[in-house]
Amino acid sequence: MDNMPTSNPKRMPKILLVEDDPLLSQMYQTKFRLAGFGVLSAADGEEGLELLRLEDPDMLILDQVMQKMTGIELLRQWHKQKRYREIPVLMLSNLSHPEETEQARQLGVKEFIIKAHHTPTQIVQRMKEYLPKSLTLLH
Repeated sequence: MDNMPTSNPKRMPKILLVEDDPLLSQMYQTKFRLAGFGVLSAADGEEGLELLRLEDPDMLILDQVMQKMTGIELLRQWHKQKRYREIPVLMLSNLSHPEETEQARQLGVKEFIIKAHHTPTQIVQRMKEYLPKSLTLLH
């Protein structure tokens, strides 16, 4: 009989990135993967909602201004499902309107990040702050 202690293995965090700009999406995906995140990506809010239902991510990184459905609209749909309310959300935008920022916070967004003011490395640092402790980054 093996007397080795049993452990609860940590797993890689799965991030859902919803970003409609293909260049930015690719840049963020690359940076997030290099930082040790598993990355799922959606090109718009509708696709993001579908992936959210299918994949059960650990964190949501969400653009605010998108075609078909804004980030706020996606969050309103998302919050109808109680099981999603505990997933940390960071919202990215090129614009900063106080009313949108407040709406985002009321819908559970941890941080509203202005893309032009933050490098991808800085965004990764913010993401790490909200990761559940049961997850670990693999690099």
